[in-house]
Order: sequence, then C-alpha cells, then structure tokens
Amino acid sequence: MRKSVISAACGALLVAGCAGMQEDKEVSAVAMLQPRSGSKVSGSVKFTQIGDVVRVTGEITGHSRGPKGFHIHEKGDCSSADGLSTGGHFNPGGHKHGGPYEPVKHSGDLGNITFDDQGVAKINFTVGDIRVAKEGPNAIIGRALIVHAGTDDLKTDPTGNAGGRVACGVIQG
Repeated sequence: MRKSVISAACGALLVAGCAGMQEDKEVSAVAMLQPRSGSKVSGSVKFTQIGDVVRVTGEITGHSRGPKGFHIHEKGDCSSADGLSTGGHFNPGGHKHGGPYEPVKHSGDLGNITFDDQGVAKINFTVGDIRVAKEGPNAIIGRALIVHAGTDDLKTDPTGNAGGRVACGVIQG
C-alpha cells in the first residue's frame, strides 16, 4: 500500500513537472519577406515569445545602405505589388506612432533596421506590446511584416514618414 502511494505521488510530481515545462516552451513564428514596389529586398524574420517580450531575429538583403522603417501591419495580405494591401500599422490600442521603446506607440512600430554597405540587415532585438499568438489584442500571427523604402522618423503619425513598402511577408506560426 505504501509503495503505491509513493508511486502515485511520484507520478503526480512527474506529470506536474512536465506540464510546467510545456508552459515554458517558446512559441515562434516566421515571416518570409518578398520584394514589393520593384525592389530586390527579401529575407526571413523570426519572432519568438520569451515571457512578456518577443525576440525578433533574422536577415534581410537587397536594400540600400542605412536605417529603414520596419513595421508590423494590420492585414496579412501581401497580394498587391506595392504592399498597400497590408493596411496601416498594427495599432490595436489606437495610439500615435512612435519608436519601439516609447511608452505610447503602435504595437507594430518596430522602428528601423540598418542595412550595411552590402545591403544586408542582421536583426536581433526584443520588443514588448506584441504576442506571438493567433488570437488576442496584440497577436501578430497572420499579420504582415513590412520593410519600408526610407527611415522611420519615429514620430510622424501614422507612418513615421518611412516611404513606400519594399518587402512584405505574412507572419506565420
């Protein structure tokens, strides 16, 4: 009898431990960026949920040197040649445009990524206000990721004055 009670207790602890491990499992999604507006910009970007923040990593090629606007847009529709089918910046809170670490900003405001002399941007940063999920107010799976032609000034509402859309990819999980 005592052995069966101990076995049951050990089994329960094992199950609880495994359940806890599943809760800590990282959830990720990827956007495969394709050229738009006659550009040659392409690449892949991964979003990984780590607690309350999301790590954004990847590599994008084919752009001119310098900082370029980088945003999540509201609609996961990259069907138009100019990328306008993605709608505006993802903004479930109805806030004004801002930088990625400003207290007031669109959830999709990821700021700028910087392209080197070879036209390559290597991405690795964390951001809050979004979730790697399909449902919920800040969920990004199914939305579009856009690389813009110019630099986001991090203040002009609603677009940051970042120019046209030169690459588009739907965030898929």
